Amino acid sequence: QVQLVQSGGGSVQPGGSLKLSCAASGSLFNIYTMAWSRQTPGKERELVARIDWMNGKIYCVDFVKGRFTISRDFAKNTVFLQMNDLKPEDTAIYYCNAVADHVNYWGQGTQVSVSS
Repeated sequence: QVQLVQSGGGSVQPGGSLKLSCAASGSLFNIYTMAWSRQTPGKERELVARIDWMNGKIYCVDFVKGRFTISRDFAKNTVFLQMNDLKPEDTAIYYCNAVADHVNYWGQGTQVSVSS
């Protein structure tokens, strides 16, 4: 079992920045990847960025490249999502995700709102 606790998020004006954190605990030795996804009402959850837990290899979707950065603190079992140049269309609930032993674990979700 893996537990994920998210922090960060909130409201910001367009062009602003926010940083999300996700702390993992539990059975961490079999984590393959950690990722951030987001969801808006009426839409499916979509992947934003993913990081390979052991080697740090990163994948970001095109619509956040150059604006969002995923990183990890291996010693603190924490993954981050630094979001810069936020746009109104980035408004969503953001979820942290870990894959361990072929099981998906999810954080509690955190609201990010971008508006003027």
